[in-house]
Amino acid sequence: MSVVDRDKIRLDVFISENYGVSRSQAKAAIESEGALVNGVLRFKSGFELKAGDDVQFCVPAARELEIKAENIPLNIVYQDEYMAVIDKPQGMVVHPASSYTKSDTLVNALLFNMDNLSGINGVIRPGIVHRLDKDTSGLIVIAKNDEAHRSLASQIEKKTARRVYIGLCDGNFKQSEGTVDAPIGRSKRDRKKMAIVEDGKRAVTHFRVIENFGAYSLVRFELETGRTHQIRVHSASLRHPIVGDSVYGGSTKLYGKGQLLHACMLTLRHPHTGEEMRFTAPLPAAFAHALEVIRKK
Repeated sequence: MSVVDRDKIRLDVFISENYGVSRSQAKAAIESEGALVNGVLRFKSGFELKAGDDVQFCVPAARELEIKAENIPLNIVYQDEYMAVIDKPQGMVVHPASSYTKSDTLVNALLFNMDNLSGINGVIRPGIVHRLDKDTSGLIVIAKNDEAHRSLASQIEKKTARRVYIGLCDGNFKQSEGTVDAPIGRSKRDRKKMAIVEDGKRAVTHFRVIENFGAYSLVRFELETGRTHQIRVHSASLRHPIVGDSVYGGSTKLYGKGQLLHACMLTLRHPHTGEEMRFTAPLPAAFAHALEVIRKK
């Protein structure tokens, strides 16, 4: 049982915030199974709660998804029996989720192209050690067995693996380099977005301006932590959102097909040999073309 702490909050929003499910999952469960409010079964997801109401809700049992292998070409930068490094294209979702299609993801492609994948993250995220946003392109490391997965995940957690991004931002940076150290969590105003919030998880992003164009700046970002939408949120907090990122206020006149953010370098130790390895990926054609357009102007 959970007690409502404020007036005029929707039932599905309250359940999403307090029971660890998405708002769409909460809505579906309420409309099919209902939720008890002060002992009365409610089936309307938009039912308005008030402070002091008692809510009882049973989280639906997770349903195992059948993820199919799909013949989707991959740009494999490196591969051996322990790991692979993929240059992910912009627009590809990393793994299936309730809010995305169950096909055409990186995982669907991996199941077709790889003989083995680690199972630590379950059936819908085999081999996935870390993630990139759908509209962020670039390097992502894949674990082929559980030993490799534990090693790679540990390197990311302990910050010994380096992840460098190139982003095109709106505006002209006043400082050539700096660090944003601001906690990130789910936005209080829009649960689909992330934001800088006091009770969020620590997030640290280092940045250095590569080139200024007046209306835009080409910036190098290095992650010290890896929070959801971290670079996008931090760059927006500087009032220099990523170009094309309409979610966080980026302009779309130059490029409106998702943010111009690319994971260009990945440095880590091989999970079996311990050898330090460094991988790079050139800017995708659309990103390079956008820079050409700016430079010509």
